[in-house]
Amino acid sequence: MALSIGIVGLPNVGKSTLFNALTKKSVLVANYPFATIDPSVGVVAVPDGRLDSLATFSESEKKIPAAVEFVDIAGLVKGASEGEGLGNQFLSHIREVDAIAHVVRIFDNPNIGHVEAEVNPVHDIELINTELQLADMESDEKKKKKDSDAPPQKKLSEKPVLYVLNKEAGGHNLDELNDGRWQLLMEYFEKTKATYVVVDANVESELRELHKDDKSSFRQEYGVFDDGIDALIRKGYELLDLISFFTTGKDETRAWTIKKGSTAPRAGAAIHTDFETKFIRAEVINWQTLLTAGSYPKAREQGQIRTEGKEYVVKDGDVIEFLHG
Repeated sequence: MALSIGIVGLPNVGKSTLFNALTKKSVLVANYPFATIDPSVGVVAVPDGRLDSLATFSESEKKIPAAVEFVDIAGLVKGASEGEGLGNQFLSHIREVDAIAHVVRIFDNPNIGHVEAEVNPVHDIELINTELQLADMESDEKKKKKDSDAPPQKKLSEKPVLYVLNKEAGGHNLDELNDGRWQLLMEYFEKTKATYVVVDANVESELRELHKDDKSSFRQEYGVFDDGIDALIRKGYELLDLISFFTTGKDETRAWTIKKGSTAPRAGAAIHTDFETKFIRAEVINWQTLLTAGSYPKAREQGQIRTEGKEYVVKDGDVIEFLHG
């Protein structure tokens, strides 16, 4: 399922560093028909402990995670809606993505310039939001001139947004300073019901180069204990209204991506179109229930495997076997 999240932000907020950290979690693109070789697009694995557990349970030869695309979009400056800087390129790329990861700098560092002189997260957010709204208005005007009956298109300013608050290890981070800027940001998020994650893009980028055994000591040293990139990917997946179901066996265990609310036939189409067009029934069990049972035969004996028809709405974490004509 080719759904993508565009990474946007003002210059010098850590956008490219974040993209580099993300792409170090890239997956083998051959497994994903929607994948591209465009260097500004990263096909990133969605961290999911359930996949690991099921692969161990089935002694699978390989495991294939769900994936989501992140697109590194040209930096935005004031006046982008009027073509300033790379404005036109920025806006055309935003039109193509399904959601936005808006990187917002939340640290002071005199050695890293800021386009607005002072780091002010709420102001920075509103600057980009204003540019998107202005671009929408301009687009509407052009459409009306060309065709007054043209259906309205999806507005840039209405795409779902995940705010990525970028910290700096050892720096002057706003959540540690008591100067009001962090409080104003939290009030803004509460008022707008915004979703956000906090990351240290620089640390996460460096961590991707390290061996697994060295990562925890590195995190201890820098005081960055949570994997902000994993949290960002999971939140992005949720933002796109996506869930995963699983298939598992000796050959492979795989997480399949579908839209929340998909029926069993629609979910089956993620595997093969025949699973939708020639759908007969699906055998379904929750991943945890399967592990607890210990094996498929035991789960069947216990009556834990359900037979579901065309109307069944697939749930996140279902393990499914499809029967088709």
